[in-house]
Amino acid sequence: MGPMPDASEADAHADAEGLTVGQVSARLDVTVRALHHWDEIGLARPSLRTAAGYRLYTAGDLERLHRIIVYREIGLGLDRIRAVLDDPATDVPDALRAQRAQVAERIERLKRLDTGLERMIEAHERGLLLTVEQQAAVFGPRWDPSWPAEARQRYGDTPQWRQYAERSAARGPGEWQAVADAVAGLDRELGEAMDAGVTPGSDEAGRLVGRHREVFAAYFPLTRQMQVCLARMYETDPAFTAHYDTVRPGLAGWFRRLVDADARAHGIDPDTATWE
Repeated sequence: MGPMPDASEADAHADAEGLTVGQVSARLDVTVRALHHWDEIGLARPSLRTAAGYRLYTAGDLERLHRIIVYREIGLGLDRIRAVLDDPATDVPDALRAQRAQVAERIERLKRLDTGLERMIEAHERGLLLTVEQQAAVFGPRWDPSWPAEARQRYGDTPQWRQYAERSAARGPGEWQAVADAVAGLDRELGEAMDAGVTPGSDEAGRLVGRHREVFAAYFPLTRQMQVCLARMYETDPAFTAHYDTVRPGLAGWFRRLVDADARAHGIDPDTATWE
């Protein structure tokens, strides 16, 4: 709350001749509209009237206005202010304690909001809000903690990075462990399907391609065209290829063929597919 309005000069002037709405507005830093409203609802009415019909505020009126402004600053509603000022049955300390409890609740909400904003900022800047030790525990010994920074440098200006950051901001180690487990489970499914001879265009291949999009949505939504581009990267990027070769040698190329066949079945030419 800001400093209390200095009432001495205003009160002296009001004692002499009263103050107009405009003068009170300027001296007490309250809008004319608020003063008119308080007048209309009977909360603070000017006590004097000039021969010309103008209403003027007396020193007593200004004292009431000072109290209204103070109570409004601490968050009391106008009905509650009226009760505090006019109802002798109102327990003022209890009313103020209740208001203080509401203020405390708002402070806690604001603290949570501040924490959320801080995490969102960090997620946009860093991507992954885990310590190096947490990353190793969640993603395993092959994980390179420099990868999130490299991804930020490469993709930080894309809509997908922003979507990824928003998801990341809401995740701790437990949530990321669930994502890592889903990815590992998909890798096992793909390896077993390759061993079983699943062919591109089959029903099982279509299910696996759809499962890949579902699991990948933990990072950001993936369209079929984007999936074609991603599967192509799996086969051509050495880091991705090495990962899938640890599951089954040649798995990246096999999976790309499954994705391409699924894309064609949905009217997409894999050779011209672009990242949307």
